[in-house]
Amino acid sequence: MTDMELPLHHSTTAGFSRTRQDHATELAEDYVELIDDLITNLGEARLVDIAARMGVTHVTANKSVSRLQRDGLVSKRPYRSIFLTPEGQKLAAQTRKRHEIVLSCLCLLGVPPEQARIDSEGIEHHISEITLGAMEKFIQSRTED
Repeated sequence: MTDMELPLHHSTTAGFSRTRQDHATELAEDYVELIDDLITNLGEARLVDIAARMGVTHVTANKSVSRLQRDGLVSKRPYRSIFLTPEGQKLAAQTRKRHEIVLSCLCLLGVPPEQARIDSEGIEHHISEITLGAMEKFIQSRTED
């Protein structure tokens, strides 16, 4: 029996594994995308701004940024702004592109813009390249008319 033949409530081990993996990278993607936005819009990314935008405490934001630094996605110095490394910039750009594709597709499907924005924030982290490609083709077909 293939996955397409399984009842909708039945999930495969591969599906659960992929979801766990996606959750592991979701936070890093959100942080690097936010840091990139702050640098673009404010000229710098400060820990206080990151904490406020993420809705977390300064301590939580600091721990997350430290993990990003450990993973080579950001650089920081005490009492200074936070900067994306080239790897962090690449991840932020990839995440933003996925977000824009999902958001555009949802809007084309008739989802109200604010709801599409909220939904796309979660979907962007869990979507496969195959589904993302299909969404991109759908968007192109709808915008070429």
